[in-house]
Amino acid sequence: MNTPVVLIPGDGIGPEVTASVCEVLAAAGANIKWIEAHAGIPAVERFGDPLPKDTLDLIRRYRVALKGPCTTPVGKGFRSINVRLRKELDLYASVRPVCSLPGIPVPYSDVDLVVIRENTEGLYSGQEHMVVPGVVESLRIITRTAAERIVRYAFELARRQGRKRVTFCHKADVLPLSDGLFLKVAREVADEFPFVGFEEIHVDTLCMQLALDPSRYDVLVMENLFGDVLSDLCAGLVGGLGVVPGANIGSRYAVFEAVHGSAPDIAGKGLANPIALLRSAALLLEHIGQTRVAARVESAVRNTLQTGQGLTQDLGGTGNTASITAELIRNL
Repeated sequence: MNTPVVLIPGDGIGPEVTASVCEVLAAAGANIKWIEAHAGIPAVERFGDPLPKDTLDLIRRYRVALKGPCTTPVGKGFRSINVRLRKELDLYASVRPVCSLPGIPVPYSDVDLVVIRENTEGLYSGQEHMVVPGVVESLRIITRTAAERIVRYAFELARRQGRKRVTFCHKADVLPLSDGLFLKVAREVADEFPFVGFEEIHVDTLCMQLALDPSRYDVLVMENLFGDVLSDLCAGLVGGLGVVPGANIGSRYAVFEAVHGSAPDIAGKGLANPIALLRSAALLLEHIGQTRVAARVESAVRNTLQTGQGLTQDLGGTGNTASITAELIRNL
């Protein structure tokens, strides 16, 4: 029986990479019925809203979605679709697995960590206003409820995956009330998980330590803006945003997405790399219980990168979207 999953192609290279992913998943034997929905620039043109109510309603109905990249104008236009999705659906946990991959030349070879980011509060939630002309105030909200559930999520994931340590990232020396509350809650939750290690580290120190030796870290958990920066930093340790999957998880809903941009400069040219979205789809398959198919997809990605055949230009090859899709299917 096919599981209905909402598919949001997005814009830019989004439709190209989502088409590739659907082709690979079909070849892998995924039991999925795609329910297409709109977001991004096509939704603005058609509905006057980059995230239409119908799209949100579909996700609420079917509980899970795969989302291609969507363009967010800088400093003008509409508010980030990702931020709206997270707030509207209370997708409080951003989960970014980061691990070394074969065939990608990077300085590190033994990275295997998960970045878990609180998704609904902090500066990144975009609550700001103009006090008087020339003066803007941004609100950094931290609540006990949100802090507790994201740290608990990190510990539960560590226990479920057999990971040994959770590292909490903060700046409580400079922000003693907001980050102080977050840190206090993290310590309380850590006490409930005596068989999982716990450590605290300042965000600036963590950045330095990741550059020196990322292999010592296992699960990282932090507030929203720190997580936005550090999750991309960690992606760079293993080859960049083009190969790293992403998930946004809530109590009722989940949206899986490529974490890179919409790359309008190569849109429509058939040059896009689908691996980040494909690996996000593998996380989706795990989420809905199709673990064997997820493992096949992840194995195909690793085999394709290892052989180096048909790779897109960003991966050092001379191929295109069609050639890497064919190789991924051949390597299933």
